[in-house]
Amino acid sequence: MPDPSRCAWARKNALLAAYHDREWGVPLHDSRKLFELLLLEGAQAGLSWDTILAKRANYRRAFDRFDPRKMALYDARKINTLLADPGIVRNRLKVEAAVGNARAYLAMRAAGIDFSEFVWSFVDGRPIVNAWRDSARVPASTPISDALGKELKRRGFRFVGPTIVYAFMQAAGLVNDHLRSCFRHPDVSART
Repeated sequence: MPDPSRCAWARKNALLAAYHDREWGVPLHDSRKLFELLLLEGAQAGLSWDTILAKRANYRRAFDRFDPRKMALYDARKINTLLADPGIVRNRLKVEAAVGNARAYLAMRAAGIDFSEFVWSFVDGRPIVNAWRDSARVPASTPISDALGKELKRRGFRFVGPTIVYAFMQAAGLVNDHLRSCFRHPDVSART
């Protein structure tokens, strides 16, 4: 039986294919899961997504399942422990940004701002459904990812440039960028 038609990036290996088929682009509304995804997208900067995906379980272990309350308390000793962990990307700027992002996330929550509602407000609460026929036409960023990234930065988040934020938006289903020829496009579109 032939493989279903997938977005080109998901044909690289079985790990990416499974992620594409089950998770990528499905609208995600859980604040904690969105927080995790944003941090993983930040960790991916300059690397391939399958590198981070292969390390996702290690990240969850190392970062206390992305519990922002625990992460916000990380001190220099914990950061050094993380930097010695071969199961994650050992980049000081990215690790320190994750800790700072946990603090920014908690500050938003303390101000009565639900992270999911905040993120989804940039697309008026509904996914943007694109109809790309060619992966070369899919943008790396948009005015919306630029605006969301700027607002996240204003609130103290780091590693939230427009390209990282657009990848986050695609992964979290704020935008459906499955190609029209991809078997997932209609299913993900139906979830809007």
